[in-house]
Amino acid sequence: MAGIILVALSLRGPIIAPTPVITNIQADIGLSSVAAGLLTGLPVFLFAVVTPAASTVIRRAGPEAAVLLCLIGVLMGTVIRSLGSTPLLLVGTVVIGASITIGNIVIPVIIRRDVPWRQVSVVTAAYSAALNVGSMITALGTAPLAAALGWRWAITAWGVLALAGIGYWLLLSRRRSGSPGDDAASAAHTPSSPDAPGRGAAPNPHAPSAPETSEAPAEMLPPAEPDTAHATGRVRRIGWLLALAFCGQAMAYYSVTAWLPALLADTRGLSLASSGASASLFQVAAVIGAFGVPLLAARAPAWVPVALIGALWITLPIGLMLAPGWFIAWSLIGGATQGGGFTAIFSIVARVARSSAEAARMSARVQGIGYLAATIGPPLAGGLNTATGAWTAPLLLVLAATVVFTVGGVLAAFSARS
Repeated sequence: MAGIILVALSLRGPIIAPTPVITNIQADIGLSSVAAGLLTGLPVFLFAVVTPAASTVIRRAGPEAAVLLCLIGVLMGTVIRSLGSTPLLLVGTVVIGASITIGNIVIPVIIRRDVPWRQVSVVTAAYSAALNVGSMITALGTAPLAAALGWRWAITAWGVLALAGIGYWLLLSRRRSGSPGDDAASAAHTPSSPDAPGRGAAPNPHAPSAPETSEAPAEMLPPAEPDTAHATGRVRRIGWLLALAFCGQAMAYYSVTAWLPALLADTRGLSLASSGASASLFQVAAVIGAFGVPLLAARAPAWVPVALIGALWITLPIGLMLAPGWFIAWSLIGGATQGGGFTAIFSIVARVARSSAEAARMSARVQGIGYLAATIGPPLAGGLNTATGAWTAPLLLVLAATVVFTVGGVLAAFSARS
């Protein structure tokens, strides 16, 4: 589990790192608000489009080599991003995004291969929590590092997490028995993301998934539904509603992640360190929501958690517009709901899919569409801020996205119930 957590710490932090010091970067190299939004949007776009190539890398190289390639790529991209001009900043971001895509896919493969199936859900939850912890410590620590060392060294410093992971996985690879061919075969016959509910694991929304060919133990799967045209149409309809919900979820999450530190600095007069610390609450609170949704779902109809999450999601942009002084409360509420939103969407996938393979296909479709929508959010929010000189328009964009999540999610939950 230590190796999985070390990798997870490097799978979101590099995307978050520039956001607490984005105003410094803009002032230093003349980066536009739209280009600044791409620092968050480009990796998300790559999550959607690089998945097939990443899956090929894992099949051919084996999981251990793929992990090392991911971490080395993250380290290289982090260094390139800090070197100088806007083009290098964007090139480094592309390298980071493509490398993280490999990590997104290979870690669930390793979990399926190495973890006893009764413990898979626990390890997957730890993996998801580590993703958010990586985001939190990066958001919390980048601004103080920038104050002491400058923004270039501040965003480069987080490469130490990737370096630690490289060292750990090099040692692990040397000790591990078995041929690369065995690893590649394992990769080819296990789901390519934690979204596939095999071996009893809860679907994980943090990475795109590819279809799986193996089936989970029967006792861990939802009751089978007759394979009829009506049932197939129902599952497909629910899948499109979930894709709509995930479009809103992902666009809201990445827009807030990219711009919340700058918004707090502008509207509340916070220092970069203080705004970064406040924004880190949005990341760490996701752990509460991720574990809270299953508890609520066990005691209420399926649509209740989705409706509650949607209502609380909507309070984040409204609260920041109408009562900005309560920004800590809104950050905590928004963080918990964004974590719960991921869990709610993919819990429905697990419940309505008639096989593990169908769940994986549905997850891939939902995430592919959602991450493409998320790519638009940060640069559009940045452009709206530049055009209007205020944060009302970007917050209205986030509000619209949260409404889309609520409508799509509640309709999907009602359809899944029928």
